Amino acid sequence: MRRHRKVKIVATLGPASSDFATIRALFEAGADVFRLNMSHGTHEEQRARYDIIRKVEAESGRPIAVLADLQGPKLRVGAFADGPHDLADGQAFRFDLDATPGTASRVQLPHPEIFAALEPSAELLVNDGKIRLRVENCGADFADCVVTAGGPISNRKGVNVPDVVLPLAALSDKDRDDLEFACGLGVDWLALSFVQRPEDVIEARELARGRAAILSKIEKPAAVRAFSEILKVSDGIMVARGDLGVELPVHSVPPIQKRLVRACRAAAKPVIVATQMLESMIESPMPTRAEVSDVATAIYEGTDAIMLSAESAAGAYPVEAVATMDNVARSVESDPTYREIIESSRQAKRQTVADGIVAAAREIAETTDISAICAFTQSGTTGSLVARERPRVPIVAMSSEERTLRRLCLTWGTHCVLTPELERFKQAVVNAAKAARDFGFADETNQIVVMAGVPFNVPGTTNILRIAPCDERLIYRTDPE
Repeated sequence: MRRHRKVKIVATLGPASSDFATIRALFEAGADVFRLNMSHGTHEEQRARYDIIRKVEAESGRPIAVLADLQGPKLRVGAFADGPHDLADGQAFRFDLDATPGTASRVQLPHPEIFAALEPSAELLVNDGKIRLRVENCGADFADCVVTAGGPISNRKGVNVPDVVLPLAALSDKDRDDLEFACGLGVDWLALSFVQRPEDVIEARELARGRAAILSKIEKPAAVRAFSEILKVSDGIMVARGDLGVELPVHSVPPIQKRLVRACRAAAKPVIVATQMLESMIESPMPTRAEVSDVATAIYEGTDAIMLSAESAAGAYPVEAVATMDNVARSVESDPTYREIIESSRQAKRQTVADGIVAAAREIAETTDISAICAFTQSGTTGSLVARERPRVPIVAMSSEERTLRRLCLTWGTHCVLTPELERFKQAVVNAAKAARDFGFADETNQIVVMAGVPFNVPGTTNILRIAPCDERLIYRTDPE
């Protein structure tokens, strides 16, 4: 099985997509990565989903990536004594640490770290920004505010604090438990929520101990400001537009998305564009035209992956949502304008031998009659570097490390193939030619580019580029032992 597109699709699993038949159908419709949302469901439920994914993987013979998305610290108000209350514009309202049930004029905010960071004129957002309040006066255990945009407030509604960097760890106690559980399962990626600073990512990496790659979710203004430093210590990025659109002016999100995608591509690190991509398909079998345009825009920008959340986890049409993304991707990538945009946004980066080799591979493939680029990669770096070039021809990423191939399932354009451990370059060429033929990327009359490193099975040694025939008889006739 091969995909006829380059961008990858991430599908979130949930109540609507927890059985074998549905997960198999999602994969066949086009899902390359499955997301386990640790905010919902028990460990037992997540384990059952993970086991099904691996069963689908075994039956299909193709690597599948699993991403565990950690909840992160959730800031919420307390409970109210008499049910919901309507806050009116201009009225006074207090947040404090008092656990007494709330009234129309106050409610508990059980997060002293918020009060420690607040200053007068700071803004507090409640219920996904539907209610907005401006801090007039504050102390270690209270914040007196004025409502600037009113609305109904009720028990346990979420709170956002966009104006300040909160002294909060990105990992709560629940997140630490979930991280250890997910790593024990064998997930390939860990998504870290509400990152504010690079230290948040470093902490998660230390806890993961190399068992999973770390993907930082950019959903806080502080993360946007510190993005360069966060990117350096992350293995991948998610542009999580939900909270980002709450804490920042909504019109600022599209240019931020474009900048982050380009920065990730330049760094050869995968990036996911997420949140509300096909939101209407939670209830409708057809998306809106605006949603289709949103998905298309992310693909034109060169993102590695596009993600479905509630559409596939809890919606009425999970398989149709994946199929819609697949169709949009194929349509966009067949548009000549797509190739013009991708190539005009390519940023030359020539710092290492591997950088030079992957750039040469792309140039050779695009100026001669080459059918595919076959890259042998131990750690995944070479596969990511080839993908950064966004070549016109297919990328076949080959490795004896199954974990490496699963992680590369998130990376643009990579078709991942498991190989035995190799000792000689001729073996690499023969395996590459066979894979290109088996998966329909080439036939015996075609040529491919083969990249590898000698000595084999050592990360970071990419140093050979060979143009090779796909006819094994020619390989044995022309290649020395």
